[in-house]
Amino acid sequence: MSADRLLSLMLLLQTRGRMSARRLAEELGVSVRTVHRDLGRLHAAGIPVYAEHGRAGGYQLLDGYRTRLTGLSASEARVLFLAGLPAPAADLGLAAEVAATRLKLLAALPAVLREEATRADAVFHLDAPGWYREAEEAPYLPLFVDAVFGRREVDVRYRRWREPQEVDRRLRPYGLVLKSGTWYLVAGVEGRTATFRISQVLDATVRDERFERPEGFALGDYWSSYLAEFEARRHTGTATVRFSPRGRERLAANVPPEVVRAYEATATPVGDDGWTEGEIPTESTEHACGELLRLGTDVEVMAPPELRRAVSAAVHALARTYGDD
Repeated sequence: MSADRLLSLMLLLQTRGRMSARRLAEELGVSVRTVHRDLGRLHAAGIPVYAEHGRAGGYQLLDGYRTRLTGLSASEARVLFLAGLPAPAADLGLAAEVAATRLKLLAALPAVLREEATRADAVFHLDAPGWYREAEEAPYLPLFVDAVFGRREVDVRYRRWREPQEVDRRLRPYGLVLKSGTWYLVAGVEGRTATFRISQVLDATVRDERFERPEGFALGDYWSSYLAEFEARRHTGTATVRFSPRGRERLAANVPPEVVRAYEATATPVGDDGWTEGEIPTESTEHACGELLRLGTDVEVMAPPELRRAVSAAVHALARTYGDD
């Protein structure tokens, strides 16, 4: 019998209310028979769990029953406080609430775990923005937090990259995503789901109208599919390139991971000097030229011809600028 599993079973019932034995088994990764046996052990231990029969039946705890957080392991206590790292909470306008919650959780933990949890503050710090860039200003982020929780529609004035650059939209905010220091809003708009960079919102007004999120919508699943589609749209071509051993080593520090993976999957040796040849995805001729020039003489473009010409033209222009008279 797993004490951790019994605690998980009890917390599932506490947080979700009535659940069927089959659903509990799916959540815990065990058989329905094991769930029935564990429920019997909880009842024998004095936990007020009982069964409701019928079509909408299931197992649940007696109304009002709550357990203290005494079942946490040391590692779980650390994770509990890592989940409340202050910078994103401050962005969302929830810094005070996070601080109050942390105090309440600390009070509920036994002394040995209280020390373990607070130690996380001293050894972890989250700095979300990437190198060589400042955190983006997102003044309307707290407004969208309220709209997401309240399921209220929002009218926005939004700046996008294509013409017309400034557009008016009525959004149904489904959720917020923090990606590399940048906040994004996932929202319903004009019968579809779309992603908006919150720093590009020029004006926003919360409306009185409420909405319901689409049935079955999962923010994490949407974001994963959005990233995959974004990568597919971003890379519109391919190039055949050769790298010296040094250039191949430097590749990961100069291009995105998907470009490195593509090259490593296709690289084959050429000659006896360690050079290799493979294919990489490209966004455009201009972008690929700039990326590859970072590697200097450790890379040679073989195809397509327009990219080879672009690199050659850039090199000749540099030679004219820096060459001797």
